[in-house]
Amino acid sequence: MILIGYSGHGYVAYGILQLTGKVVTGYCDKEEKTYNPFKLEYKGRENSPGAYDLFREQGFFISVGNNNIRANIFQTLAEQDLYPANAIHPFAIIDATAVIASKGVLIAGNATINPLSRIGKGVICNTGSIIEHECIVGDFAHLAPGVVLCGNVKVGNKSFIGANAVIRQGITIGNNAIIGAGAVVVRDVSDNSKVMGVPAR
Repeated sequence: MILIGYSGHGYVAYGILQLTGKVVTGYCDKEEKTYNPFKLEYKGRENSPGAYDLFREQGFFISVGNNNIRANIFQTLAEQDLYPANAIHPFAIIDATAVIASKGVLIAGNATINPLSRIGKGVICNTGSIIEHECIVGDFAHLAPGVVLCGNVKVGNKSFIGANAVIRQGITIGNNAIIGAGAVVVRDVSDNSKVMGVPAR
C-alpha cells in the first residue's frame, strides 16, 4: 500500500491501514520528507513516471486532510481508472445498515456511524466522531475529532466540520462550508459559508 500524502493525517492513515493488515511500503508527496517516522520509501509525486503502475500493483490511499487537494488527486487518478482503498479502524462502530462508499474513506478509531447513514467517497470521519441515524455526509467532507451529527443531518461535499462541533438534528450544511471548532449549529448553513460559536453564526 502506498500513501499519497505523508504528514499528520498520513500518520493516522498509516496506523489504521497497518491495523487492518495492509502493509504500507512507501509514500508519494511533493518532496521527500526529512521527518519519516515509519521509515517509508519515498516514491516521488503521485504523477511521477511509474507511479500509476505502482498504485495498480500495491494499492494506495490518499492521506491528505485538505478536502480540495484530496478531491483533486482523487479525480486525477480516477481518470486513469485508479481508485483508493478505504481505511477503516477496527474499533470504529458502523451499523450494518449504514452505507460507506468504497473509495478513499477514512474512519478513525472510536468513530460511530449509526443506522441508515450514508458516507460519500473520500470522506474523513476522524477520531471519536459520531454520525447519528440517517445522516448523509457528502463526498470529500471532513469531520474532525469529536464531531457530533445528530440524526438526519446532511453535510455537503467538501465541507469541513471542526473538532467537537455539534450539529442539531435535521440541519443541512451546504457544499464547501466550514464549521468552527466547538460550534453548535442550530440553523441550516448555506454553500461556501463559514460559521462558528454557540449558537453558530
